[in-house]
Amino acid sequence: MKNSTDKKILVVDDEHDVTELLEYKLRHEGYEVKSINDPLLIMGTARQFQPHLLILDIMMPEISGLQICRMLRADPVMKDIPVIFLTARGETEDRVKGFETGADDYLAKPFDTRELLLRIQALFRRLAQQNGGQPAAKTLQIGHVLVDVEKHRLTVKQQEVELTATEFRLLKLLMERKGRVQSRENLLVNVWNYEADIETRTVDTHIRRLREKLGTEANLIETVRGVGYRVMDT
Repeated sequence: MKNSTDKKILVVDDEHDVTELLEYKLRHEGYEVKSINDPLLIMGTARQFQPHLLILDIMMPEISGLQICRMLRADPVMKDIPVIFLTARGETEDRVKGFETGADDYLAKPFDTRELLLRIQALFRRLAQQNGGQPAAKTLQIGHVLVDVEKHRLTVKQQEVELTATEFRLLKLLMERKGRVQSRENLLVNVWNYEADIETRTVDTHIRRLREKLGTEANLIETVRGVGYRVMDT
């Protein structure tokens, strides 16, 4: 066994050889692992095991990985569990569908376990960096703009403003990284979970809408010409 870790990983795949291989490799890396081959058991197993990461096959009988991911994202307790999809379907359209349902990464079968392990390490490292190694802040405030992370609510000058889920993630990320320029590609990866080659204009459109909703506080979001956007103290 290599470096010990307190991370727990749940593997869901209807192919026994896949789950057996991943259990062996992940345990060798020091992860606590549980695997299931019946996707219908996922919700109860996840609630009991409380994994830090879920590795999920897409093409399974009775219920697909995409459906499971939607269920997880709709569950208040499990909505933030990172998901890596494993699937034989590797076309761009399929990857986009996976990311749109809330997946954090995507690996096509047949896959190299070394690449999967590196992706897992990178995902945990990215999450730790986003949280600064500390528990995530419950509220974020700059000037008259207050984001309540737990309640998923934005108030501007004490007036509640309605945001879409994507607008909220975008504003939250910018405020968490106050003062640091975020490129459009970076925002696509971290907010939309898209790969960097997908429509950067999407970012500009959402920034424009977000500024409209911020009203008199629209200048909170600064455009850095030719690079991207950042949030500064007002």
